[in-house]
Amino acid sequence: MRPRITLITLGVDDLERALAFYRDGLGWRSDGIVGQQFEHGAVAFFELEGGLRLALWPRASLAHDSGLPVGPRSPTSFALAHNVGSRLEVDEAMTLAARAGAVVVKPPQDTFYGGYAGYFQDPDGHLWEVAWNPDWQLPEGAAP
Repeated sequence: MRPRITLITLGVDDLERALAFYRDGLGWRSDGIVGQQFEHGAVAFFELEGGLRLALWPRASLAHDSGLPVGPRSPTSFALAHNVGSRLEVDEAMTLAARAGAVVVKPPQDTFYGGYAGYFQDPDGHLWEVAWNPDWQLPEGAAP
């Protein structure tokens, strides 16, 4: 198996609220909610750089599809990261997220590895790190 991730699906409690956060608040492009004609089919997709996609899918639909019961939220089960090219871009991204309705759980600050990072939670409690790492280069042409 080749080590590749093509889609990240976030289970959400309110699909319209989650769509508004990412599309309207963060400015990510989406065609909106599709698949509403199918039971457990309503989902919103976002194309990310590098061919990766993000899906927002109701937690109940994800549970139904996987055959698992809906469990309690756990924001510390995993974190998504958005790496940027400078300390200033960390501050800008965190401010944008907060304006969009995110809860800043750790304001940006210097890190143990010499970088600068902070954390926010989206409206469904998913944990996002926004980080600048002076030892990492972003892919050529990558937008912050």
